[in-house]
Amino acid sequence: MKYYNVKNSLEKVDFRTATIKGQGKEKGLFFPESIPQFEQEFIQHLNHYTDEEIAFRCMKDFAGEEIPSEILWEIVSETVSFEIPLKKINGNISILELFHGPTLAFKDIGARFMSRCLSYFLKDQDRKVTVLVATSGDTGGAVAHGFYKLPEINVVILYPKNRVSPVQEKQLTALDENIYALEVDGSFDDCQHLVKMAFSDKEINTRQFLTSANSINVARWLPQQIYYLLALKQWQQYEKEAPVICVPSGNFGNICAGLLAHFRGLPAEHFIAACNENDPVPEYLRTQNYIPQKAVSTLSNAMDVGDPSNFVRIAELFGNQFDALKNKISGYSIDDSKTLETIAEVYKEYDYILDPHSAVAFASLEQYLTENPDKKGFILGTAHPVKFPDAVEKAIHRKIKIPETLNSLMKREKKTVEISSDFEELKRFLLHKI
Repeated sequence: MKYYNVKNSLEKVDFRTATIKGQGKEKGLFFPESIPQFEQEFIQHLNHYTDEEIAFRCMKDFAGEEIPSEILWEIVSETVSFEIPLKKINGNISILELFHGPTLAFKDIGARFMSRCLSYFLKDQDRKVTVLVATSGDTGGAVAHGFYKLPEINVVILYPKNRVSPVQEKQLTALDENIYALEVDGSFDDCQHLVKMAFSDKEINTRQFLTSANSINVARWLPQQIYYLLALKQWQQYEKEAPVICVPSGNFGNICAGLLAHFRGLPAEHFIAACNENDPVPEYLRTQNYIPQKAVSTLSNAMDVGDPSNFVRIAELFGNQFDALKNKISGYSIDDSKTLETIAEVYKEYDYILDPHSAVAFASLEQYLTENPDKKGFILGTAHPVKFPDAVEKAIHRKIKIPETLNSLMKREKKTVEISSDFEELKRFLLHKI
């Protein structure tokens, strides 16, 4: 499998190079040159396969010959080594709980897969790689945990000051060794801009071997297809019609992976991009005008993205044809007031606690199903509600118990370096502090 740069299709690389480089020239994202199809028998009889077999069959074509089959099997087995259940909330809406991994967020899947691929690719290197990543919340913790103590790799995480939850902050700042957390006085978009500038800086790239662990990296983005297959495996046990799939969307890597799986043969009636008040994509779907915005702070902070990087991949999937894209994807924007209202109502009516991101998805899917009453679907539960105690406890009027796995983490000391959104500060850190 080859991958081409969406900004320069003449630049083509293999999976190993795409994973190590992160992005191509002109900050372009890599995209698979061909889209391998699932066998119809495989899709129709997912219940005949183990989760490990499903994950392996999902990823083998993308890894190609770059990773031996026995190594890839080990990687995907570790990637899906925790429960990923699909649970009914009510008669029409289910939730895929993606928060049973080590950092209680969906990004554990992509981060675990990528970290193990990168470690394999770097085992014979004679110099360290620096993984540079911006996070709006959950990416940082998942990446930190995935790469923690790997000898060949340093990790530098940029996150916006005062815009991540206490649990999220602890997960990305309480580790040491090879993990460095930079607290940026700005928004997630500022963090992402700094990362992109670092990748295009000649001096940094001469002296540092940089790669990214955001979903711009194919090894973070592509394995997210796996849990759509695992959801379908469970969906088929009690539903005959294809589901409407609603995805909390910030940087759009998650929904893009689901759409890729759909293009490969995964049945899906429709996709919904559920956004908070940062809504350039829902606005684009209404007007056909894509206008990047300055990110605003919301309760669903991991989705506070005003210029989502992965939307270019979605456009690429649809051949940059607006009508085709709009026929398959709807976009909704849910404000904080509706988010809190949804958390409260779902808890009261169904005894289920949503985190703010999942609440945005629930409200969006509920609205779509009101307009399309003959459909059913599921939302992606992207994070455990304990990661957002202020919003959730305000809505349900009760304390959320912290899982035992987090008790020791929350007692650890926060270790960060504060920087402004001035690129020169990041550059000095990368060149002189690691």
